[in-house]
Amino acid sequence: MLQKVRFLHTLFEKAVNGKGFDRFLKNVQILSYADGKCKAQFTVTEEHLNAIGTLHGGFTSSIIDVISSYALTSYQTGKPAGASVDLHVTFLKAAFPGEVVTVNAETIRAGKTLAFLAVELTKNDGKDVVARGQHTKYLVPIKK
Repeated sequence: MLQKVRFLHTLFEKAVNGKGFDRFLKNVQILSYADGKCKAQFTVTEEHLNAIGTLHGGFTSSIIDVISSYALTSYQTGKPAGASVDLHVTFLKAAFPGEVVTVNAETIRAGKTLAFLAVELTKNDGKDVVARGQHTKYLVPIKK
């Protein structure tokens, strides 16, 4: 388990401190990571907003993609999580600046070539669902 946690820490640090797109994670905190699950949290700030002042759908989709991929790495042996095949997001409620959003991702099933993950973003201590996501990933075969 410690190896998996180290893997996530390294992956997360590279993302946050890198020059690529994953820098959007800089204000996201990983709360837990184990057994095919990953829980994260962030406070909605100006950088997360769309033109009407609510949590941007692109940010929501990206956080679903990344946190579910982290959940998958904890399910496997701490290896990279493969490639996205499908990402479906249902937006249910707006989130506003200052609100704390919790992201719960879970590996539903991982076979030889595909993994299926579910994600829920909530606010108000889980009382309100902001969005739900379903993520399918292709698992890259590991050469022996």
